[in-house]
Amino acid sequence: MLNKFVILFLLSCALSYGQLSIRNDAYVFITDEIVFVEDDINLNETDSKIYLRDEAQIIQGTGTTGNSGVGELSVYQEANVGAYEYNYWCSPIGSKTNNLVNNPFGISFLNDVVDLTNSNPATYVHSSTYNGTSTPLNIEPYWIWKYITGSTYADWIHVQGNTTINPGEGFTMKGTLGSSDAQRFDFRGKPNNGTIAVNVSNNTQTLVGNPYPSAMDAFAYIHDTENAAVITGTLYYWEQDPNVNSHYLADYQGGYASYTIDPFGAETPLPATFNTYNGDGSINTGGVGTGSKLPKRYIPIGQGFMVEGTATGTVKAKNSHRVFVKETNVDSEFFKTTNSKTQKIASTSSGFSMVPSDYKRFRLNIDFNNTYTRQIAQTFHASATEGFDYGLESKINANDILKSDAHWIIDNDSYTAEALPFDESLKIPLVIKVAQNMPVRIRIADVQNFENISNIYIHDIKNDTYVDLNNQDFNINLETGNYLNRFEVTFTKNTLSNDFEAFKTLKVYHNNSTLTINNPKAININSLELIDVTGKRVLHKKIHSKETTQNYSTKGLSDGAYIVNVLLKNDQVFTKKIIVAAKE
Repeated sequence: MLNKFVILFLLSCALSYGQLSIRNDAYVFITDEIVFVEDDINLNETDSKIYLRDEAQIIQGTGTTGNSGVGELSVYQEANVGAYEYNYWCSPIGSKTNNLVNNPFGISFLNDVVDLTNSNPATYVHSSTYNGTSTPLNIEPYWIWKYITGSTYADWIHVQGNTTINPGEGFTMKGTLGSSDAQRFDFRGKPNNGTIAVNVSNNTQTLVGNPYPSAMDAFAYIHDTENAAVITGTLYYWEQDPNVNSHYLADYQGGYASYTIDPFGAETPLPATFNTYNGDGSINTGGVGTGSKLPKRYIPIGQGFMVEGTATGTVKAKNSHRVFVKETNVDSEFFKTTNSKTQKIASTSSGFSMVPSDYKRFRLNIDFNNTYTRQIAQTFHASATEGFDYGLESKINANDILKSDAHWIIDNDSYTAEALPFDESLKIPLVIKVAQNMPVRIRIADVQNFENISNIYIHDIKNDTYVDLNNQDFNINLETGNYLNRFEVTFTKNTLSNDFEAFKTLKVYHNNSTLTINNPKAININSLELIDVTGKRVLHKKIHSKETTQNYSTKGLSDGAYIVNVLLKNDQVFTKKIIVAAKE
């Protein structure tokens, strides 16, 4: 049994225990250090307590006994947004029920700090102004929501003051008036421990987070084999413009930053693109700019984030994902917009961490109507493929697609981060859509490890013009439309082939749900696409091949007429009309 006399010892060093049992009114006060417990923590009586202060953390090991007792762990986290903005949270504690499982959470377990060991329970009384207040702490319950396997705005679940947030589930909560955008919450309850599972399903999103009183490694979480089987591998973090003081949804300006990391540790974070919303939660128009924060590898205590499912199952947080990393570390920060804890300077002058030397990367900032910016990233590595690469590529968050936007295309899905094996002859399609006539600007945000490549061009295929982004921005006025095939990124200016006879030998035909390309002269084929009668692209394949015979399945396509476009590496396009029928 530990007693009060352990306090001074814990102030100065890290400790490790097989089990940790605290009895009666004894407590453990830990400051700026880690305590490791191999198995369980038993906070036996009501007055048995653990205080984590000054970024202290607890990590638990492979033991299978759950935490127990009716005492409490107390740990702080700051919201650092105002009364009009959301943070996404995930509680490190649950109710003080004496059992061996992790218990549900509700805002009634949040407290208003008095001093290092004392807090008063926060109130959560609804206000006619819908604002929370800092002194005394009153949390506005209207803004407490969760989101489990959702695909529309209507799928948000209203929690309010109820204790129905299950372990590992994230929740939304706004800040308070009077806190100077720095509200401190004291989480008090039984600490979470062990494997914590939350439901996911294909093509839906779930709000989850770090459910422990310690940091969590995004690499371990993303590349856990169980998680890799059910999520896309990208974590999405909400950021909201703190300058818009309104509770009306139509006035909200915010978006989702994204983070993923590949098996070799190369990180790909992208900032949020702010936008505004209609009353039903759908996106209205572009907002005022781009988010100011980039997600980091180590996920702090209390941080919530969205994941997208790829299969029906559960995404799991585990003790093996837990690490001791302070928020003052360059690689860990609670995702917020102001009043950050002191941090080291970022790795590059542009604010982006460096990729390893065997990777290449550039980022583009695409500005719409001089109003807001979508940032997209392109990474090159020998491990990358033409298809989806888990840990290297990120889809646009389904709730964050703007009316005027830009993205890469992979298997007919929209991506903000793409990865390919590098080839100087690459032509990388860039999709741009605009909801109304407007100016669009494309500029370089960051370039890494391109020392031997002097040019990064935007090729306007329609006008056959090349702009080297290393020397100038690309500016164009676009009419309303969806530009699927007009723009591409290249590294060389290609000269059109005059080998017309070789071009004429190319044949395309369809039979028995198979599209066949006969290419007897072994012409370089860059990509293939099918367009239906409405003008929608229903199939897109990056090919980069000289194979003389190539077959592609059309199973799943509706019967009807389609236009086949075969794009050659010399920029010529072979076009053929085909008929898809049930019986051929």
